[in-house]
Amino acid sequence: MIRKLLLLLPILLASLSCTGDQGRPGSRNYLDSLRSFWQTLYPNGGETLYCGYRFHPFDRKVNAEHVYPMSWVTRQLRCGTRERCRHTSTRFNLIESDMHNIYPALAEVNEARGAMAYGEVPGERHAFPGCDIEIDYRKRRVEPRPQARGRIARALLYMADTYGLTLFQRQRKLMERWNRRYPPDDEERRHNRQVAALQGQPNPWIQSFSGTAKKRDLQ
Repeated sequence: MIRKLLLLLPILLASLSCTGDQGRPGSRNYLDSLRSFWQTLYPNGGETLYCGYRFHPFDRKVNAEHVYPMSWVTRQLRCGTRERCRHTSTRFNLIESDMHNIYPALAEVNEARGAMAYGEVPGERHAFPGCDIEIDYRKRRVEPRPQARGRIARALLYMADTYGLTLFQRQRKLMERWNRRYPPDDEERRHNRQVAALQGQPNPWIQSFSGTAKKRDLQ
C-alpha cells in the first residue's frame, strides 16, 4: 500500500499544482477555464468561429474548439494521452486551459476538423450546408471562412510563441499572411480583453494592431 502511494505521489502533486485560482501562473485547469469561457465570454451566446452560426446559451450544437489542437501538444510534450497529461504535466494544463486558443464551434464541424492543419483548399465545395469551410481529407487541410482566418492565425501564433510549440514553416508563413490580411474585428478584441482580464495577459498578436485599424477586404 505504501509503495502504491509513493508511486502515485508525483501524479497527485502535479494535479494539485494545476488547480485553484486561474489568476496564478501554473494553477489553471481546463474545466475551470471552460466554465469561465461560457459564463464570462459567452453568457448570452454568440457566434461560432467556423460557420458564423448564432447560438444561445446551452446550445447543444456548440462546443469549445482548441484552434491549436491538443493532440499536437500531447505529442510534443510526450506526456501520454490527453487525460494522462492533465494529471502529470503542469505545462499541459496551462496550454489546454488557455482561452486565447479557445473559440465556440459547431460540434460537428469541430469533430470534422479534428487536428488537421489550416490551408488553402481549391474550389468552393463547402463541407457543411450553409457553412463556408472546405476540407481536403486526403491532404488533411481545412480552409475556414475569411472572417475566421485572422482569429485562427493569431491564436496559433500566440500559442507557438507563448509555449514554445511547433508551427511548421509552411503553416506559420500562412498564419502570418492571414494575420496581416485579416486584422482583428471588434468581437476578437472583446474576446481578447475578457480573456486577458481572466488570465492576466492579452494576446500580443492582437494588441499589435492599432485600435483604429481598418478591416481589409475579406474576399
